[in-house]
Amino acid sequence: MPREIITTNRAPAAVGAYSQAVRVGDFVFVSGQIPLNPETGEVVFADITEQTERILVNIRNILQEAGMGLEDVVKTTVFLELMDDLSRVNEVYGRFFGPNPPARAAVEVARLPKDVAIEIEAVAYKSRG
Repeated sequence: MPREIITTNRAPAAVGAYSQAVRVGDFVFVSGQIPLNPETGEVVFADITEQTERILVNIRNILQEAGMGLEDVVKTTVFLELMDDLSRVNEVYGRFFGPNPPARAAVEVARLPKDVAIEIEAVAYKSRG
């Protein structure tokens, strides 16, 4: 199956050797997103709820470029600097994903790129057949 690289200026440009997202067949794999403002390239160093919202908006924008939406997300992984932040992350996450959220893992990590408090990656599926 051929790979298709997904890019949009409505989400932050990659800050390393990776793509914003890659489509393989009916799946889109969204790289881990940190709370970067796509217009300025600057980190949103706000509280965890604002950081989570910025990330989920960025993921939504990447998926829209691929012809998908958050409703097509089947799996996410949330990387947190502090697991104590998970309840506040869940509040924002629930607003974006609604009553039928995707499968998810949440892990506490020692450090994230640019010293942010959260990073989220996503896998989406939508049949194009």
